[in-house]
Amino acid sequence: MRVFLALLTIIFGLACVGLYMSAFIVGQTNQALVLQFGENKRVVTEPGLHWKIPIAQTVEYFDKRILALDTQPLEVNVRGKKRLVVDAFARFRIVNPLKFYQSVRDERIARQRLGSFLESSMRRALGTAELQDVVRDNRTGLMANIAKRVNAQAESLGVEIVDVRIKRADLPEANANAIYERMNTERKQEAAEFRATGRATANRVRAEADKRATVIRAEAQKDAEIMRGDGEAEQNRIFAESFGKDPGFFEFYRSMQAYEKSLASGDTRLLLSPDSEFFKYFGSSSGRSSSAP
Repeated sequence: MRVFLALLTIIFGLACVGLYMSAFIVGQTNQALVLQFGENKRVVTEPGLHWKIPIAQTVEYFDKRILALDTQPLEVNVRGKKRLVVDAFARFRIVNPLKFYQSVRDERIARQRLGSFLESSMRRALGTAELQDVVRDNRTGLMANIAKRVNAQAESLGVEIVDVRIKRADLPEANANAIYERMNTERKQEAAEFRATGRATANRVRAEADKRATVIRAEAQKDAEIMRGDGEAEQNRIFAESFGKDPGFFEFYRSMQAYEKSLASGDTRLLLSPDSEFFKYFGSSSGRSSSAP
């Protein structure tokens, strides 16, 4: 009875071990390759519990998600022998686990191979492109071309390139400094031209304004002289009429003006004879000339 129980226990244990070795689980993010003595038996892409033949069959797991591939900045020559430092990345996924297992076996080697494919494809695609296309005008088309080239090479690895992107495309530091200095010089020249144009415009406007001011002053001076002449003519006319009506009053008025100007405040000295014609109105209180001063 003891021997029977021991034998039953051994059989049950072996059954459990066999059951454990026959089952394998495929996760949501994985796919499995079932190998029988190193040869492909089947590919399992559905997640869940699956079965295999113990010992004879082994399972290799591969990620079925989109994987990232980052490369180091690469210095390439574009058309016109201009150099650019290009930083790019790619996204790929394993579409043929058997081919992937036979060619590279793991992701580390796959990334190395894909990195070399990406670099060579970038050199060929960008080598025939213009600088403006890489930097601004046709970057999308160039990335699609690079992805197509890499896909053609990556097919042998059982890998599909989902996307290729250029993160950064800059000039080398030495070239960038030289271009910056050239741009700085050009901008300074443009600024100097703008300032010279501004000064010329300002001088032209100032000269035009001075010319107009001179013309306006000359016209105003002319009008003032005309008005002054008209006023003096009117004054002389009035004086002439007054002289014609009353010559004595006119003579008296002119003598008073002469007294006012000659006897102004200050140091006024006159050397005249007392009976001079100039003082003929001093001896009369009526304002009429007298024969004796």
